[in-house]
Amino acid sequence: MIANLRRNLTRESALDLLRHGLSTVAFSCLIAAALALSGRGRWDVQLVYSLAIGMISWFVIDIGRLALSDQSLWPHGARGFVLVIVGIATGFFGGNAIGDAYSGAKAFDFLHSHSFASTIVITVLAGIAICYFYYSRGKSKYLEGEIALAQRDAADARLKLLETQLEPHMLFNTLANLRALIATDPPRAIAMLDRLNGYLRVTLSGSRALSHPLAAEFERLSDYLELMAVRMGDRLRFVLELPDALRAVPVPPLMLQPLVENSIRHGLEPKVEGGQVTVRARQDGKRLVIELIDTGVGIDAPAGDAPSAGGFGVAQVRERLETIYGAEASLALSTPPGGGVCATIVLPLGKPTPAARPLACP
Repeated sequence: MIANLRRNLTRESALDLLRHGLSTVAFSCLIAAALALSGRGRWDVQLVYSLAIGMISWFVIDIGRLALSDQSLWPHGARGFVLVIVGIATGFFGGNAIGDAYSGAKAFDFLHSHSFASTIVITVLAGIAICYFYYSRGKSKYLEGEIALAQRDAADARLKLLETQLEPHMLFNTLANLRALIATDPPRAIAMLDRLNGYLRVTLSGSRALSHPLAAEFERLSDYLELMAVRMGDRLRFVLELPDALRAVPVPPLMLQPLVENSIRHGLEPKVEGGQVTVRARQDGKRLVIELIDTGVGIDAPAGDAPSAGGFGVAQVRERLETIYGAEASLALSTPPGGGVCATIVLPLGKPTPAARPLACP
């Protein structure tokens, strides 16, 4: 019991005790006022009786609840009913003793009084009503916490599912390209296979956490772009810009690779001369802004599944951002002045901020 009391007596449970005590005081005052108005005696005498009975019952029941329960909730089974009975009985006899001492009456003289029956009925009904109210509030609060935990676990599972969908998508595309190179350019196929082996080693050995530093995201992206550069040769150029101050900022894994894959597949590969992919991060007040710009065929290209059409990568990244950040994050596509596509991701940096308006690329 002492171990349970020490474990359950947290800051939150102490605040609950205080709220319960103040509620008991208010309820006892109402009972005292009702008894005084009904002609049972002076207001101050009824107030002392009522407060003494109520506060002793509250203390015994609330402290007993923390001592008997394993989770700072209400004790299960018969222990809960016994606790209420003991608390009410202790409050009844102890409170009446205090009231008798205050009023000058003979100790426990009420046992022989005609008002004994009504006094015990009022005490029992009031005690049961207050206990049920506290029990309902505590159970509701506990269920709310369980629902929030279940929702968080569901969101975590959903993010894991999205990530497992993204990685095979990238792998299948790479293997298809590797198959073509084996027949046309074996040396480049071997180099590409070596890059793929290194990329998968880093990816599969990493943790499956829901976030990692932005520097890790850029390193992963660099491995992927090096892999693609083996296949495309001089047709693919890339620039990665990450300020040192933003390297430790946590972001969801695999957030940028699907967008880069979209840019290469639908933007740069259709162009004979290829093009460049630029990924840069910057801070805008309390927001993290990541811009991914390619010099490909652009949003208005005839390809039906261009980035502007919300292809696989764009749709998955949007869904992940919404799952993690809700309205706090955004992904917008636009056309830079030089053509191509600019994907702008805006995330809250530090504390959550109001919904961010997508920034236009310069």
